[in-house]
Amino acid sequence: MVNGQRVSAWRPRVPGIVEVFHARFTAHAYPMHVHDVWTLLIVDDGAVRYDLDRREHGTPGDTVSLLPPQVPHNGSPATSRGFRKRVLYLAPTQLDARLIGAAVDAPDLVDPLLRRRVGQLHTALAEPGDAFEAQCRLAFISERLDAHLRPRVPTRARAQAPGVAAALRELLDERLVEGVTLDEAAGLLYAHPTHLVRAFSRAYGISPHQYLTARRLERARRLLLDGMPPGEVAAATGFHDQPHLNRSFKRLVGTTPGRFASGDDEQTGPLPERTS
Repeated sequence: MVNGQRVSAWRPRVPGIVEVFHARFTAHAYPMHVHDVWTLLIVDDGAVRYDLDRREHGTPGDTVSLLPPQVPHNGSPATSRGFRKRVLYLAPTQLDARLIGAAVDAPDLVDPLLRRRVGQLHTALAEPGDAFEAQCRLAFISERLDAHLRPRVPTRARAQAPGVAAALRELLDERLVEGVTLDEAAGLLYAHPTHLVRAFSRAYGISPHQYLTARRLERARRLLLDGMPPGEVAAATGFHDQPHLNRSFKRLVGTTPGRFASGDDEQTGPLPERTS
């Protein structure tokens, strides 16, 4: 934290995302510069003004801004209190290069659903063990960005191969510990990534990443009750590390793995019988 400014950046293990960048600036102004990647920006507090291709734009908190690669732009606070922003730098291949012109013409998108999805993706990226969730969320964001920038011609819906949801569930069960990326699953099942997620959610009432986490937690409960230490359980069930297991376990079960296994937590009791 320097003079009211704060910056954090990291490279997640999520294909398509080159960098995550969070910043709080009160007076800093970016000079004209370019990126070789797509810049996906949301502002959580204050506002940013910037010039893109010699035209002035602004980013109030309810918009999503998409700045295309290789197009010069700058940036500075639009209010006296500065701004707080979250940025995703997306690989050039994440969106069709033919959409650059449309992004130059209309970089600021007023889309509450897109804004919410970008925020959810940032939350998932903050947890190294939530990479599969992040991949799913990124696929839907890219699809929606494409829809904003590319004129759509109504077409007849294509017939989809039956059983793709069941095939994905089988794949997730097989890869419970080592996991699978969304792109890999799409390639193995010959389906578009977003169609995979939609079909699975529609068939089972739960998203693929939620299903995978729930299955891992179910196995973790059994191993804990068998006496395996929580640190070993995390590795044996596919979690990134023990803190990741702890957070996911407490969110679902209401207590930590250690207390669950020891029976010291008064909220912990025998597991209910399955009804199906």
